[in-house]
Amino acid sequence: MSWSGRGTRKKRGGLLRKLVIALALFLVFVLVAIVLWYILAGRGTKITPTPPGPERPSAQPASCPDVQVVSVPGTWESASSDDPYAPSANPASLMLNITQPLQARFDQSRADVYTVPYVAQFSNPVAIPPDGQESYNNSRGEGTAAATDLLTRRHQECPLTNYLLVGFSQGAVIAGDIAASIGAGDGPVPADQVLGVGLIADGRRDPAAATNVGQPVAGVGAELSLAGLKVPGISMTGPREGGFGALGDRTVEICAPSDGICDAPPGAFKPGNWLASASRLLEYFNNPVHAMYNSYVVDESGTTATQWIANWAGEKIEAAPTPPHE
Repeated sequence: MSWSGRGTRKKRGGLLRKLVIALALFLVFVLVAIVLWYILAGRGTKITPTPPGPERPSAQPASCPDVQVVSVPGTWESASSDDPYAPSANPASLMLNITQPLQARFDQSRADVYTVPYVAQFSNPVAIPPDGQESYNNSRGEGTAAATDLLTRRHQECPLTNYLLVGFSQGAVIAGDIAASIGAGDGPVPADQVLGVGLIADGRRDPAAATNVGQPVAGVGAELSLAGLKVPGISMTGPREGGFGALGDRTVEICAPSDGICDAPPGAFKPGNWLASASRLLEYFNNPVHAMYNSYVVDESGTTATQWIANWAGEKIEAAPTPPHE
């Protein structure tokens, strides 16, 4: 055999090894990319706080409030660096119409009103060029972590303090998810220390899970309507398993008719529901109702959604016990 033949086989063997190495590197790159997307899109984020123990002291520190109010703003109504006691990231934030009246009505020793600061964004996954916003999954995960951390720390410092959770839109999803975990017995505070949960335009709204305030609506939260939809950064998680559990009788929901966030057609992805779901799409086109809860009237007295939640929360605080202090 000639040297040229051996040289050709060597070249082929070297080329094959290079191809194998290149293929292996490509597969590693793809695997790393998938893992990074999984993490960055928030798909791998699951917060499981340690449930508090049953033992409680006879008194708590004098610095502890009687009631801790936790407010979670909606999309584009907060920021990670916002001041939780004087939020200014969005001066038009809907939740300010609830938190500011409560701050004016109660001394901080009676009710500590804390607005959870978080990124509060919802990136459009098909925007070209990319809109630079944080994904819904990441935003929801950050808000959940921030609120859970506050509740965990407060309960450790102030074991006799009671709680009120309120939220709007994305913030209602966050507050509602935490309430569901508390109601199931695996949340950051005991269920019997939660005075109430007030949610406006909850994206995981289930009409059977809580008391509905205002006009009756036939739809459900968008995350129930689109359950199973998963695109980069957006996971529609469906209903809360078990609803609000032990907090079901203390949870109130407000949803305006034709608000696509909380009044979406049930089971929109089921083939048998396609026509009915499509017929409702025109309701949502250029519909400003989601931004109008500060003027949306929920009772015969002309009370608006934000006024109703503020009044309801105020009554809960007034009736709350005063824990002994050391």
